[in-house]
Amino acid sequence: MTLMHYLCKVLASKSPTLLDFHQDLVSMEAASKIQLKSLAEEMQAIIKGLEKVKQELAASENDGPVSETFRKTLKEFVGTAETEVSSVTHLYSIAGRNADALALYFGEDPAKCPFEQVTATLLNFVRMFRKAHEENHKQAELEKKKAQKEAEMENAKGINLTKKGGKSES
Repeated sequence: MTLMHYLCKVLASKSPTLLDFHQDLVSMEAASKIQLKSLAEEMQAIIKGLEKVKQELAASENDGPVSETFRKTLKEFVGTAETEVSSVTHLYSIAGRNADALALYFGEDPAKCPFEQVTATLLNFVRMFRKAHEENHKQAELEKKKAQKEAEMENAKGINLTKKGGKSES
């Protein structure tokens, strides 16, 4: 029996409702695949791309009436894109704060223990916990069946002794 098996056994007897904690972590698998560094790099690329588009818009101001439709369309795009980029930047900062809070919650320094490591560790714990719980359940079933067979054997012995006792008296 491992420590994980023991933990599952104790929880099963003391707080069985906690055995289903993994149901509260249904997004853990998806979260473990998120690479915050890659997201940050992609965000920076989008911001730089938007800056280039703004430069192109500014440069087109000198083109005169030839590129009037282009400028009008580009201005609309830049307005929408700035709103979207601002929204994504805000969401990323929230995700970063939440990732740091998660690491801190588990006693880790976010600077030394990246989000990916925290989620991978949690996911591994959940998998190991569920496996140990299943193994404990199977072991309990085997022990129950073994006890049942032993009881049947004892019963059969008792019946045989009674029959033998009855035959010798006849």
